[in-house]
Amino acid sequence: MPAIHLGDEAPNFTADTTDGTIDFHEWKGDRWAVLFSHPADFTPVCTTELGRTAGLKAEFDKRGVKVIALSVDPVEDHHGWAPDIAEVTGNALNFPIIADPDKKVSQLYDMIHPGEGDTSTVRSVFVISPDNKVKLTLTYPKSVGRNFDEILRVVDALQLTERMPVATPADWTSGEKLIVSPAMSTDDARSRFGAVEEVKPYLRWIEQPAG
Repeated sequence: MPAIHLGDEAPNFTADTTDGTIDFHEWKGDRWAVLFSHPADFTPVCTTELGRTAGLKAEFDKRGVKVIALSVDPVEDHHGWAPDIAEVTGNALNFPIIADPDKKVSQLYDMIHPGEGDTSTVRSVFVISPDNKVKLTLTYPKSVGRNFDEILRVVDALQLTERMPVATPADWTSGEKLIVSPAMSTDDARSRFGAVEEVKPYLRWIEQPAG
């Protein structure tokens, strides 16, 4: 399958999950979604990652984000693993895990890492907007656990920059100053946002608007 690029439509699929069979686009609806793969059930890094994700449910809900995980293990293994996740991390599984033993979805989303000696998935992340467009892709090696605070930070930035003509600077977190889009004139920016700090003609700062 060809690689998935930013702005592409997220491929649709039907799959069995711990919450039953889903059509991905129907399950997602008009919400933001985070689809992420993990190499295998009953593995140490993945246990910590899925528990961390479960613990962040309120944060994802606040942003209108649905979360779904995937591995190439069968759904019975997912259900058998769930108690370990709750025991180890203190967070019961509260989102679906896709069972992909035939690797249909993994191949559709290019989640298999060639040359690794097996066919398990790497740690891929796809952030998908309400119109089913891929807005962010991240790929971590199997040995490195993901930073889910960073995933939340990126969702904040994506949602903000979808709503208004701004960009986020390096290391930005929600509530900090924003950069006016280069496509917007300073006069138009002042008309829309009020105070604009012009450091360079191409670098203008504003305070993050409320709401």
